[in-house]
Amino acid sequence: MRPTPPHRRKTLPTQLNNPSGNTVRIADLTGAALVAALDSLAALRIAVFRDFPYLYDGDRAYERDYLGAYARSPGAIVVGAYDGDRLVGAATAAPMADHAEAFAEPLAAQGIPIDRVYYFGESVLLPGWRGRGIGHAFLDRREAKARELGFDLAAFCAVIRPPDHPARPTDYSPLDPLWRRHGFAPVDGLVCHFAWKDVGEEAESHHPMQFWMKRLAE
Repeated sequence: MRPTPPHRRKTLPTQLNNPSGNTVRIADLTGAALVAALDSLAALRIAVFRDFPYLYDGDRAYERDYLGAYARSPGAIVVGAYDGDRLVGAATAAPMADHAEAFAEPLAAQGIPIDRVYYFGESVLLPGWRGRGIGHAFLDRREAKARELGFDLAAFCAVIRPPDHPARPTDYSPLDPLWRRHGFAPVDGLVCHFAWKDVGEEAESHHPMQFWMKRLAE
């Protein structure tokens, strides 16, 4: 990797206010701490992604195996948000080369070198802790890691659902404004497809996922 591009570094918060009146602790999970948290991380992903827009009918064994890949990737970061000892949110990221081919292939097809891309995986947060700056902290910490490792681009995917989807709540608010505030933008025509089983369905189906990207290098 090349040295980190010149950039004004942020002071990353380690504590934020939460609904209980205490503080939420933001911590990077590595080594034994990450392995110990795998079951809690799996349960959190299943709970949050079950809601719209993902509607993911998750499996605990698959989730634990999937998340274990972050423990095996030397360039990965897993960030946890804790209210006391309870894990209420988490975010992941790793070099694109360490992710599933379904995510990397569309980039390679457009001539984007995957070894220059740091991929933001999930960012999941329980409803009672949203709107308190934790999502911003998750984005900031992952971007800081990408810059530390010298990547040129940060990217993530978001599922595409039609505006009139029957499961869409009337008060649903997409996260586009948050992502744009952090400098990300959707890339026209850059879409991948990933399979999972929707809640209420009998079998897996493929879902379109829109790439959002941000240039880190000057």
